[in-house]
Amino acid sequence: MNWTRFVLAVVASGVATMFTDWFFMGFLFHRKYSDTPDVWRLKPGESETSSVAASEALGVVSCAAFIFLCIWASALASMSGALRMAVIAWLAAPVPVIGMNAIWMKLHPLVGVGHALGWLARFVVTGLIAAWLL
Repeated sequence: MNWTRFVLAVVASGVATMFTDWFFMGFLFHRKYSDTPDVWRLKPGESETSSVAASEALGVVSCAAFIFLCIWASALASMSGALRMAVIAWLAAPVPVIGMNAIWMKLHPLVGVGHALGWLARFVVTGLIAAWLL
């Protein structure tokens, strides 16, 4: 494996998925977050900078892990293989966790939908970038 290309794919997907995270997990159903203010750690008006930075750092780790999984499973031979792996990984991890959180927590269903779509976008973008660069 070419580690330089791997790191480049991780960095590129980390930057690209910051925008998908912002759209799906922040902007899309933004008003629905205020329906359950007691669920969130921060109060309206408090700075979210450190929380966003920590979340994005974990997002970059997820990009690296997903790219490594794709390499291990030989899914990067084609764009369709990367997309197939993105859907499988999405159905295996974030969808069940977000679904269970939406069932058991006071979380607006549209917030759960936005987060689930955000994770799908993260995996799709990461898979496509990795298939292109690796």
